[in-house]
Amino acid sequence: MKILEMGSSGLMRNWFVLVLVACLGGCAAPSADQKQASTPAAPPVQPVPFDDAFLKAANDLFGRAQLSAAGGESAKYALVIDPLVDGVSGAQSAATRSMEARLVELVKNKYPQFTVEPFSTAAVAKSPIVLVGTFTGVNKEGKTEGTREAFRICLALADLKSGKIISKGVARAKPDGVNITPTTYFKDSPAWAPDQATEGYIKTCQGTKPGDPINPVYVDRILTASLISEAIDAYNNRQYREALDLYQSALRSPGGEQLRVYNGLYLTNWKLDRRNDATEAFGKIVDYGLSNKRLAVKFLFRPGSTAFLADRQVTGPYPIWLEQIAERTSQNKGCLEVVGHTSRTGPEPINERLSLLRAESVKKKLERNEPLLKNRTIANGVGSKENLIGTGTDDARDALDRRVEFKIVDCRAPG
Repeated sequence: MKILEMGSSGLMRNWFVLVLVACLGGCAAPSADQKQASTPAAPPVQPVPFDDAFLKAANDLFGRAQLSAAGGESAKYALVIDPLVDGVSGAQSAATRSMEARLVELVKNKYPQFTVEPFSTAAVAKSPIVLVGTFTGVNKEGKTEGTREAFRICLALADLKSGKIISKGVARAKPDGVNITPTTYFKDSPAWAPDQATEGYIKTCQGTKPGDPINPVYVDRILTASLISEAIDAYNNRQYREALDLYQSALRSPGGEQLRVYNGLYLTNWKLDRRNDATEAFGKIVDYGLSNKRLAVKFLFRPGSTAFLADRQVTGPYPIWLEQIAERTSQNKGCLEVVGHTSRTGPEPINERLSLLRAESVKKKLERNEPLLKNRTIANGVGSKENLIGTGTDDARDALDRRVEFKIVDCRAPG
């Protein structure tokens, strides 16, 4: 069997016509499209120091909130904060955690109409106002590609009673002094894939304006999200048994089949030395990714090499990961594209070559586990073209940029 041939570009490392028209006898008036085309583009938003950007976004958010008039001026409104995330990866970081703490303090000192409560199932069941937010690296044009030169802050208040967005606050911050190191759970999570629940959260902030309905996927899964948040906190605090129980409860909840849950089940079982359960949980991660036709795994390599890091604490589980990827992929009827990625450090032609070599190395390892994959797998490298983080720091902050992705692609019959 042959598979769809794809171009071999590489993966990651240490990821007017001026037309002059003569008008004879008069010219027609410009069309609406022509008028629009002649309008100069708005200048790019200039980032300001992080503290100034944060305060602008937060004060706009609370100061402009369209609160219900019921209860009069003395009314109190319950507020919960669903932890802020990176607007691309969905990860929490030292920066997002710091912003949450500052939001609580700001409400306490300046906006007494709000009463902050823990993000828990009990609090969510009372239909409070929920604060969501994203903190996203962007380039000069405000896009999440290329060199990230600023951070876009987006905050939103979602009123669960009315089902509407009641306020927004946005700003753009300079990167100086911003620590985007992932929190422990997100740093340790082995895999990433597009996830409807996380996308629903991000769209609730980034894809709305005051008066818009809250993203329905987010609303449907917010109770489960509160369980997941408690589980992540427990894992970060090394309370692995409690975290495992919470992840298991989340999995049994409506909409609980999420990547965050499967990553959590894998991590907690591994920490508790329950290897068989951890292996099964990683298999579920693979199944989830392949069902969405895309799974990114954080295989970490030695700088400039196709060999994995020498640190057994990091690479010890890699054989299990490769075994599960091979086994679960062999059961899938499609073909597999193994895609290497690098950070943006170094010349891009070298990054592309290195990313391809790494993808080929992983492809061979999969085929050793499952020989039937040999005619159903191709390797490709894209260098740093598809960075998710884009900092080029080559450490825990941008580990996701040095991922290896597994994509289900259509097979093509010979001829």
